[in-house]
Amino acid sequence: MVSYKKLWKLLIDKDMKKQDLMAVANISTATLQKLNKGMNINTNILVRICNALNCTSSDIMEIFPENKPQTEV
Repeated sequence: MVSYKKLWKLLIDKDMKKQDLMAVANISTATLQKLNKGMNINTNILVRICNALNCTSSDIMEIFPENKPQTEV
């Protein structure tokens, strides 16, 4: 599972709106919706966001393991 909560906090810290992010990183509304829903996006888009915000991927996202059922040994 991917979480982009760090991205939203970073935007707040930089006093930016999601519309501003779309403009500076050249991302579409569809991509922004995917980010809002925590869906996977292309790594090229992540690179554009990081370059636009002068940050690294760990500054904008977290990856959590999927919940998998335990198997008996």
